[in-house]
This record gives sequence, C-alpha cells and structure tokens, in this order.
Amino acid sequence: MDWEERIGRIRQWRRDGVRAPHKPLLLLYALGHHQRHGDAPILYSAAEERLRLLLDEFAPPAKNGTTPAFPFRRLANDDGLWLLATDDGDDPGDNPGRLRRSGARGSLAPDFSRALEEDPGLRTRVARLLLDANFPSSLHEEVLALTGLSLAPGRWAASGDRDPAFREAVLDAYGHRCAFCGYDGWMDGVPVGLEAAHVRWWSQAGPDTVDNGLALCSQHHLLLDRGVLGLTAELTLDVSPRFEARSDQARRIVTDLAGRDLLLPAASPPVAPDHVRWHREQVFKHPVRAA
Repeated sequence: MDWEERIGRIRQWRRDGVRAPHKPLLLLYALGHHQRHGDAPILYSAAEERLRLLLDEFAPPAKNGTTPAFPFRRLANDDGLWLLATDDGDDPGDNPGRLRRSGARGSLAPDFSRALEEDPGLRTRVARLLLDANFPSSLHEEVLALTGLSLAPGRWAASGDRDPAFREAVLDAYGHRCAFCGYDGWMDGVPVGLEAAHVRWWSQAGPDTVDNGLALCSQHHLLLDRGVLGLTAELTLDVSPRFEARSDQARRIVTDLAGRDLLLPAASPPVAPDHVRWHREQVFKHPVRAA
C-alpha cells in the first residue's frame, strides 16, 4: 500500500485558487501525536486550541475566521487515513460545539498507524510530502515546531522540477541587494545571507521567474513568507498590524519598513501584480480575524 500516494490524493477544498492547508496541518499534528503517544486517539476538545493556532498562523486569511472543526471532521472522508468517533456514535458535522459535546476524537487509521511503526522512514517521507506541497521551505521548521513533530535534523529540497537558475537570475536582477532593506553582504566573492524569495510560493504554482521573485536577506525572506511583511499594489512595503515590535531593533528592522518603496530590478520586470495580489490575499497577516 503506497501511503505517500494516498497522502497526495487528499481532497483539499479550493475556490478561486485559495490554498487550503487545513487537512495537511491536521495530519502533521496527528503524526506528531502518534510519534509521542502511539495510536492513542486525539480528543477534539484537547487539540482544538493548538489546531486553531496552526490554522491562524499558516492558513490564508479568512474574513469569518478559521475553525479546526472542518478538517477534524472531513479528513475521515479521505482514503482510510483518519477515523472519527463520538460518544453517541452520531456524526457531529463541522460544528465545533457539537464536536466538543459529543467527545469527538480522531486517530490515524489502524493500517496507517501500523505502517508508521513498521517503517521508521515513512513518517519523514509523509511529512516531507505534506510540507513541500503546502509551504515554502522557510516555514517548514516553524510548522514542525507547532505541530510537535520531530524529524531528523536538516532540510530537504522541495520535490518537483524547479529551475536551478532562479536564484542567480533574481539576485542578478536586484543587484545582489535585499529589495527591502538594501543588505548586500558578500564573503569570499559570493553573496552571503541573501536569498531568492518567491512572492507566490512555488508550492502554490508560483513560477521560477524574475517577476515572481525578490532578492531578500534571510530575515526579511522569512518575514515575507510568514506574512509579517507584504507588498501593496503600488510596490511599497507593508507591515502586518498584528506584528509587535518589542525593541528599537525590531522597529528598525521591521516596523520602519512600512511605506518604503520596494527596490526595483534595474533591467527586469518588477513583481507582477497577480503575484502581489496572491500574497496579499493568502499570506499577509491582516488584522486579527473574528474567533
């Protein structure tokens, strides 16, 4: 039985291209729980707060809030990966209150749980598949930390056919300077601490083209992917109102960027409006959404 193929077939609700990492985040959380507690079930009421945090941090902004009830209930429909049980045996639907009152609990399907025990590398392969398909590599460690899943140290290359020339083309276009802060450090004749960032994530069909790229220092790359920093339609920088600068240094590095013009490439097209719009709608952290 090819569990990676099953994971790849998870049905993810999508509309108008909006990404939907809800089920993948629940599965990563469940893998971490299985790693610590074996096949013990996950009580919805006990996991709800952590699952809500995961969705709040790594799912796209939603006007009406994001509830973990949806993936907790709906993952049971996906190819024998997840089982849902209640005290009364009734289907609680996607209602958080009913899930709590019915003692709803979920667990990895017995065959899947057994396969994880018998194949030590399966957990890492499945986690890698879920991470690569839903998030940029800059966020993998944070996702793992919040799901409680521990994998072998080190990062992996994202799967798929990526263009190895993307990094060089983007750094050249921006003159080997961070497009946000102007950082331009070199060591031994090569840039150091400077990265080529995708505005629309590669995992979400973002192309390896200069008009979807930014040369950014490592810190600002992470903050872009995290939704702390974003771009306006006029290609000025924006800072999430949810970000809190707790020191003068944080204000200087992050908050003071608000309203600053983006450094534009000298001889290449700037970031395309469609990619700017995608990041603003699906990654940038807007004001705290309703509970």
